[in-house]
Amino acid sequence: MPEGDTIFRAARTLDRALAGHNVTHFESVLPKLTRVDVDKGIRGRCVERVEAHGKWLLMHFSGGLVLLTHMLMSGSWHIYRPGEKWRLPRRAMRVMLATEQMVAVAFNIQVAEFHTQESLKRRAGFSTLGPSLLATEFDPSEGAARLLMHPEMEIGNALLSQSIVAGIGNVYKSEVCFACGVHPFRKVASLTPNEVSCLMATAREFMSANVTDASGSQIVTYQGLRRTTSRGNPDERLWVYRRTGEPCRRCGSEIQSRKQGPDARTTFWCQQCQPG
Repeated sequence: MPEGDTIFRAARTLDRALAGHNVTHFESVLPKLTRVDVDKGIRGRCVERVEAHGKWLLMHFSGGLVLLTHMLMSGSWHIYRPGEKWRLPRRAMRVMLATEQMVAVAFNIQVAEFHTQESLKRRAGFSTLGPSLLATEFDPSEGAARLLMHPEMEIGNALLSQSIVAGIGNVYKSEVCFACGVHPFRKVASLTPNEVSCLMATAREFMSANVTDASGSQIVTYQGLRRTTSRGNPDERLWVYRRTGEPCRRCGSEIQSRKQGPDARTTFWCQQCQPG
């Protein structure tokens, strides 16, 4: 599943391409979206802005209408010049909207809904989101306080909980715990104040480093460019994620992995650098 940095970059690029321009064409294979287009009209509306909140992407139109999308495991947004060949087949298209300058296409997106600001407040899964780690106004102390409100949760599960802070996915969960020397299967209650601060600050630092303009501007689903080690060798870009059985980049111990949480997501750690 794309993580918060991927969605942030997608929203930023869509915003640069579409914001301030009127929709000249709208199309969807999703009946609920088509119904809204027929009843309220998407064509002619101005795309006011596109933004991300955690793993959700919001496209704001004039008149107070918002297109809310979530990529889940396989979705992606692409942009094209008018007449440019799409990189994925048309059968994968779920939503397409065009301005005179650009065409935006959502492929294989399973969650796509029109909302007003009021209905967004009631939307399950979105209305309960915690603060976004990549928001300009993100307050690490608030994130730390929200984390500590769940003392019985395992730390790895807590970092994935979007109601605590929004944006962390399975890659960052393992990478952040490693960077802070925290075993992901410990309970939140066992964290020291310094460890809590480290988790919040490192999560924001890692994600922010992967949304700079230099980190790329493509808006397709992440294909493995994410980096947390700051090392130049592309084969050494991550500390522990998907490195089961390989030597730790710090101490040489064997990287461990195990399923964690109700969704059985695989967690990776170094037993030596992250004592249990």
